[in-house]
Amino acid sequence: MSEQHPATEAHDGPHEGPIRTPKQLVAAVVASFVVPIVVIILLVNYVDFGAKPAAGTDALAEEAVAKRIQRVGTIEIRDASAPAVLRTGEQVYQMACTACHAAGAAGAPKTGDAAAWAPRIKTGYEALLNSALKGKGAMAAQGGGDYSDLEVGRAVVYLANKGGASFPEPAAPAPAAAASQ
Repeated sequence: MSEQHPATEAHDGPHEGPIRTPKQLVAAVVASFVVPIVVIILLVNYVDFGAKPAAGTDALAEEAVAKRIQRVGTIEIRDASAPAVLRTGEQVYQMACTACHAAGAAGAPKTGDAAAWAPRIKTGYEALLNSALKGKGAMAAQGGGDYSDLEVGRAVVYLANKGGASFPEPAAPAPAAAASQ
């Protein structure tokens, strides 16, 4: 009674598979490493597909040359004897002061806030002008900048008067006085 089970009869013989020679084994091992690497390279190229610059350099391209020789600064020559056009306090305020005083940024008193301006107004026009010209807190000095001291003074008066002051606007110097100097 040496009957064998049908399932065990199939395993009694030599193992049969797709790899039968050492040459096929080497090919299978090499393919198992090379094929994934090639697939990864193809996927990376697919993902990174886009316009790539041509070989060489663009150092002599028209835009590159224009960027290298662009002006760093400018010189403005003005006639010192030309009549100066003075800006009003409101114009100077709109150009230089609005950024901070309209929103109250960096502790600046808001335009029209009488409570915030009251202690400042009590110090007087000269103290406010001095703070504006020399700077105070986060406010940079305005003296010697784009605006004359007279224009800064006009802006101080405009801003203080919006906060409840009643300072008179500084008057422009008389042309005869400027000519005699």
